[in-house]
Amino acid sequence: MGRTIDRVGGDVERAPSCLGEAPLITYLWVAFGGALGSVARFGCSSLIAQRFGETFPLGTLVINVVGSFVIGAFATLTGPDGRVLTSGDMRQFVTVGLCGGYTTFSSFSIQTLSLVQDGQYARAGLNVVGSVVLCLGAVWLGHVAGAAANAVRGS
Repeated sequence: MGRTIDRVGGDVERAPSCLGEAPLITYLWVAFGGALGSVARFGCSSLIAQRFGETFPLGTLVINVVGSFVIGAFATLTGPDGRVLTSGDMRQFVTVGLCGGYTTFSSFSIQTLSLVQDGQYARAGLNVVGSVVLCLGAVWLGHVAGAAANAVRGS
């Protein structure tokens, strides 16, 4: 691992060059967020499957919609024009770690393939269209909510 001097003259441990030039602490925050997101995904998906069954991957769809809303709102609130000041590490923790661990595009992909392989083309199509439309709608709504919160100055 390399070492570098930060802007105030302190020695900062960096991640191995094969991982990029971010400080090692950033990678640890992303890993921690990813672990939390994965556990939340497992818990939410299990609860939804128990409640609604497993014939349609509703848990994955709900998780992707909620995760899309959260990442849209958070990115907008903490962006350059946002009202919430946060560190780069916190942005990476939430967007890459937490949301990345929580949302389930790989699960969506394998579940959709399984539906197709089982000849359930209508359910597979519903899953694809529902996921794309609802998640894009959710990320937009998250952005709108974040922008609205940004507009409320002096609160």
